[in-house]
Amino acid sequence: MWHGIKLQNETASLEKSQRLRRYARYNLVFVLLIVAFVLITILNINSGSVNISVKEIAKIIFLREGDDMAYSIIWKIRLPRIITSALLGGGLALAGFLLQTFFNNPIAGPFVLGISSGAKLIVAVTMIVLIQYVNSISAFTMVAAAFVGALISMGFVLLASRKVHQMSMLLVTGIMISYICSAITEFLITFAKDTDIVNLHNWSQGSFSGMDWDNVWMCFIIITLTFGATFLLAKPISAYQMGESYAQSMGVNIKRFRVILILLSSLLAGCVTAFAGPISFVGIAVPHLAKIFLNTAKPIVVIPATFIGGGVFCMLCDYIARTAFAPTELSISTVTAIFGAPIVIAMLLKKQNNH
Repeated sequence: MWHGIKLQNETASLEKSQRLRRYARYNLVFVLLIVAFVLITILNINSGSVNISVKEIAKIIFLREGDDMAYSIIWKIRLPRIITSALLGGGLALAGFLLQTFFNNPIAGPFVLGISSGAKLIVAVTMIVLIQYVNSISAFTMVAAAFVGALISMGFVLLASRKVHQMSMLLVTGIMISYICSAITEFLITFAKDTDIVNLHNWSQGSFSGMDWDNVWMCFIIITLTFGATFLLAKPISAYQMGESYAQSMGVNIKRFRVILILLSSLLAGCVTAFAGPISFVGIAVPHLAKIFLNTAKPIVVIPATFIGGGVFCMLCDYIARTAFAPTELSISTVTAIFGAPIVIAMLLKKQNNH
């Protein structure tokens, strides 16, 4: 009897020790993410073609006073761009996490499956058509068009998923959808003669430039609400990761749950595409990195880590895109591909070795 009690105590002590180490790891990861977020934010604010001292930047941000030109650069150009890149980066990473949950595959993402390209196509068509009748297109219209495009592409991917049972074939289908949508978009842009859409080509390549506070607030509302909805789904997602049968036994309505995942991921991917164009590899790489650093797939910790990590990743890539070959600016997808593609290749190789 005494031996049994001693064994129980040792087991409880071991479980407590493992739990403490696990929580310590979670806390460390989140602290590092927040520190990285703050540092890259400061770096972005302090970089640009016009040199503004840190003291003057602090004065402009916190006291709302300073040189008129510097004030305009900080409040009208740099801050909106930084905030939207953080929000959209987090939203894109979260969309990737939801799609990976839906398809139960770490390689699934809005760019790879052609969802971003579908959103890009409908936004381009909307801009080209509406610009003939109105002087400006609202942010809401852009997001609505992108959402519709994302849903259409998602519909094609879902139809393909019923016909093919191998994830590799589904990814190939998504890539083909992406190429078709991109080709149609480039065709439309090439023959669009209206001078008001001169920036459409740059947008179609992916960029955070040209953001204003209206864009910031629209992004903030959509991304925040979607993040909140995703976080509330942490428990059903955790059950779904264990298999559909297990999730049903835990009371999850599978059909409704899958529809919600489709709508949330499409809305996130559509919002990002509407404002910044298609951005590659963020939706695949960031959720994977979050799971590696946290050493867990628990949604309740992976979801916020993925969101913050996506913001940090996109802000860093945007900084490199702006400064690497200044004054020439690279497309954001060029930089995200350089950092994201090797991660995806490593994931594929690891998966192949496991088989």
